[in-house]
Amino acid sequence: MVESCCQGPTTTATVATTCVNNTPPPPPPPQTSLFPRPALRVTSEFDSESSLLFHKISCKLLDSLAKLKLSFRNDSRGQISDPQISFLSKHLSLHYDLEERNALLKANFTFDDRLHFQATQDLKLQDPTRSLHLGCSTKYFSISCTSQSDDDTSTSTSTSTSTRSILSSINLDTIFLSIKYHHLTRAQQGEVAVVANLAHPSYKLELSSAVPSAGLPKATFKFPAGEISVEEKEDEQVKRALSVTGIVKAHLLNGVCTAQYRDDDFNLRYSYKDEEMSFIPSISLPSNAVSFAFKRRFGPSDKLSYWYNFDSSCWSTVYKHTVGKDLKFKAGYDSEVGLGWASLWLGDEDGKAKTAPMKMKVQFMLQVPQDDINSSALMFRVKKRWDF
Repeated sequence: MVESCCQGPTTTATVATTCVNNTPPPPPPPQTSLFPRPALRVTSEFDSESSLLFHKISCKLLDSLAKLKLSFRNDSRGQISDPQISFLSKHLSLHYDLEERNALLKANFTFDDRLHFQATQDLKLQDPTRSLHLGCSTKYFSISCTSQSDDDTSTSTSTSTSTRSILSSINLDTIFLSIKYHHLTRAQQGEVAVVANLAHPSYKLELSSAVPSAGLPKATFKFPAGEISVEEKEDEQVKRALSVTGIVKAHLLNGVCTAQYRDDDFNLRYSYKDEEMSFIPSISLPSNAVSFAFKRRFGPSDKLSYWYNFDSSCWSTVYKHTVGKDLKFKAGYDSEVGLGWASLWLGDEDGKAKTAPMKMKVQFMLQVPQDDINSSALMFRVKKRWDF
């Protein structure tokens, strides 16, 4: 009995040990590479009118801190053109054109959220033109300088042309002062402009003058309803005369009335718009050219637009029908060129391919000339994106 009692626990321990030994070992942890393969994005676009394919390849590097892009075109014969490489990051970007051998370098830095610095260098290896831009700004002060030089060594007598621009501004809460300076070395000409805020930031007065000065400076007064400019211009009959240009907007009868005057031409335009209708008549003086545009929305997915010019008796109309954001149909006619057309969009017309169904956008366009229906043309454009 004693022996039997002593063997019981021993047998239980042995079974437990056997069960533990039969348990499969845990799988080893996945091996992580120091340089994992970045996600690759390829976008291709084909236009039947030009028979060209446009490709853009991009990938993110350094844990999405930078992006590398490659773009090029190729025709039906497989010839590659316009190859470009770009390296983009938060503070530094480089764009290089392989054919033109042009490099555009941009850099921007922020120190303590108060001092902002930016620089742009445009290098054209096959072109003597050089361009450099430097800018620095704080809360109350900013200054930027641009220098562009062109050394022409194609002739026996080398010539050099350089352009320098300086823009500085001072902002003291209620007073804003901006000074612009533009100088062309070879022609010994330049321009100086001063912009100052008046009693309210919405009111500004700008004075600009050529260097060397040849007359009165140009004065521009900006206010919430528009702006007015006065400057001296040379005329065939009168050597120098004052010229006035301006534009004024005002609300009238639930619409906006715009009056614009330039080069002795006066244009008056009224725009009324609500949720269902838009009506825009306009008249130009002294030509007495009258036109109007009319838009009517029949629902959230149907819209009709019509435009008519009384002076030339030309008119055009466009009908648009949408189904959500990814399907749009348009049809229209233009009497000035005698052309009827219709287009169908699969995918958001203004959106990107990555937001479209299957990451693909397709457009079909049919053009039917009024005088020669047999020369009608059907064109299409396809844009597709792949993620690897």
